[in-house]
Amino acid sequence: MNKQTTPQSMAAQVETPIPAGVNAPGFGSDVVAETLRELDIPYVALNPGASYRGLHDSLVNYLGNEKPQMLLCLHEESAVAIAQGYAKVTGRAMGAIVHSNVGLMHATMAIFNAWCDRMPIVILGATGPVDAAKRRPWIDWIHTARDQGALVRGYVKWDDQPASPAAAREALIRASVLANAAPQGPVYINLDAEMQEARLPEPLPPIDIARYQPRISSAPDPDMVKEAAARLRDAKSPVIMAGRASRSIDAWNARVALAEALNAKVLTDIKIGASFPTDHPLHVGAPGNLLPDNDGLAALSEADVVLSFDWIDLGGALKAAKSDAFVISATLDHHLHNGWSMDHQSLPPTDMLISADPDAVAIALSKDIGAPAKPVTLPAAPRAMTRPAASEKLTVEHLAYAVREAVGARDVALTHLPLSWNGAWWPFRHPLDYLGSDAGGGIGGGPGISVGAALALKGSGRLPVAICGDGDYLMGVTALWTAAHYRIPLLMVVANNRSFFNDELHQERVARMRNRPVENRWIGQRISDPDIDLASMARAQGAQGFGPVHGEKDLAAALQSAIAAVEDGHVAVVDVRVEPGYAPAMTAIMTRKAD
Repeated sequence: MNKQTTPQSMAAQVETPIPAGVNAPGFGSDVVAETLRELDIPYVALNPGASYRGLHDSLVNYLGNEKPQMLLCLHEESAVAIAQGYAKVTGRAMGAIVHSNVGLMHATMAIFNAWCDRMPIVILGATGPVDAAKRRPWIDWIHTARDQGALVRGYVKWDDQPASPAAAREALIRASVLANAAPQGPVYINLDAEMQEARLPEPLPPIDIARYQPRISSAPDPDMVKEAAARLRDAKSPVIMAGRASRSIDAWNARVALAEALNAKVLTDIKIGASFPTDHPLHVGAPGNLLPDNDGLAALSEADVVLSFDWIDLGGALKAAKSDAFVISATLDHHLHNGWSMDHQSLPPTDMLISADPDAVAIALSKDIGAPAKPVTLPAAPRAMTRPAASEKLTVEHLAYAVREAVGARDVALTHLPLSWNGAWWPFRHPLDYLGSDAGGGIGGGPGISVGAALALKGSGRLPVAICGDGDYLMGVTALWTAAHYRIPLLMVVANNRSFFNDELHQERVARMRNRPVENRWIGQRISDPDIDLASMARAQGAQGFGPVHGEKDLAAALQSAIAAVEDGHVAVVDVRVEPGYAPAMTAIMTRKAD
C-alpha cells in the first residue's frame, strides 16, 4: 500500500483543516496532542464536547488533524467500539475521546466490552475546570465530578487525572505502555479543562519518548516450559483449549504444530477470535459459545492432560465435563482480576500455571516438543457447507449458506457473529478469518466494532463482513455513519428475527420452571407491529441498503449487489428477515430447567 492509499491518508482527505501555521506547543492541550502523535496513535474516535474543546483545537489547528486523525462518531459508545474493533485486528491501541462525565457514562458499556475482550484502548476524557472559581455557570458544574475515573475504575487497567501539562504527558505515556502490555485492556485519562486551555508559561523540556516505552517481556519460564512439555509428551489423551490469542500468524502456526506433534484434540471458543483452524482433523466439534459442544465436553472428560491457552471460563468448562485431568494453564489474565467485575469466571483447578503470554508459551512449547512424526495437512479447500433444506421462510442457517456462497474464494474477515450462529457453518483457517464477539455481552457493540475492524483491514485485501442481530444493529446503527463518512468499506448482514430472541428463551425457561405457559414468552420481546425497515436506516446513515429480503433467491441477488458495492468502496447493509431460532446446543442450554 503506498502513501496515497493508506486508510489514514484517505480518511484525512475527508476533513482537511486550513493550515494554522502553528509550529510550537503554546497550550496545555498542545502538549497532549503532541504526545499522542509521538506515541504513534493513528486515530482518535470521538464525539465532541466542550470539556475537551482545548484538545479538539490542538488536534485540528496544531497537528492539522493528522496522526492522530479524528474519526467523528454520533455516540460515545460507537467511538470506543470502533477503537475495540481496530485493536482486534492490529493488536495495538488507538484513541477514543469522550466528553466529560456524561460522555463517559454513555461510553461505559463499550469500555466494559473492551475490558472483557482484553483489547487495548487509550481513552481520554475531560472534566472541569477542577478549580471551581473558573467554572461557567451551571453547565461546567454539572459536567464536573470529584472522581470521574470511579465510573470505570472496575473495568480499566489504569486511570489518572493529571493536573499539569507535564503530568498529562507522563500519564499518556504510562497509559500507552499499560494498555498495550499483555494482558491488554483499556485505560482512561481525565483532563482538566483549565489545564488544557491554559497557556504554557514555558516550553516543557524535551524527552525521548522511546526511552519511556520499554518492551515488556512476558516470556515463559524455560524450566516450566520443559516440565510442561514432558508432561504433554507422556500424555495419552491430551486436549488443547485454544482460548484468547493475538492475530499473530507465527503463534497460530505454533499452536497447529504443537497439536500435531502431540496428536492432541483441540477446542476453540466462538466468543473470541479464531485461534486454530476449525476444519483441522484434530479440531473437536464446532467452536462453542457458553460451553464447548457435546463433542468438546466428551474430549475434555476423557483427557489425561489439558493445556489451556487463556481459555475463558476454564473452571466452568472443566466442571461441565467432569474432568479430572492434569491441567496446565498458560495465561496472564490473573493480573487483571479485581473485586468489582466477575469476568474472571469460576476458579479452575490448575496443576501448573505458566504465568506468561499464551502466544509465547505456544511458540516455546512447539519448539521444545519439535515437529510431528507425521505432519497433518489441511484439505486444499474448506469443507463446503451443506445446503439447508429449501423453505419459504429463511433461517440463520440459510443466511450463513448464502453469505458463504456469495463471497466465494475471497479472503473474508468475519468481524461479528450473532448468538444464533453455529460454529460449524464457517471454517476459520487464519487468525483474521474471525475476530470474536463483543466479549462483554453488551448489545449494540457489533456495528461499531465492525467499523473499527474494517478501518484496520482497509487496503488489506480482506472483505470485512459483519453478521449482526437486529437488536444489536438497532442499538449501534449510527456507527455506520462514521464508516460512510470516512469511506470505510464494510458489508453488514442483519439476521433480522424481529425479536430480542435471547430473552424469549430466558422467559421460556422461567415459564417451564414455574409450570406456566411458554407460549407467552414473546410478550415484551418482539420487535414488530410495525416492523422496522433496517435497510432504510442504513441508507439514512449514508450506506447502501438492501432488503428486506424474504426468500433464498432474493437473498443471493442482494448479497451479490451488496458485495459489489463494498468492493467499490461503500458500506452496504442487507436486511434479511429470518425466523427466530438458535443452534440446537445453544437452545438446549438456554431453555433447560435449573438443576
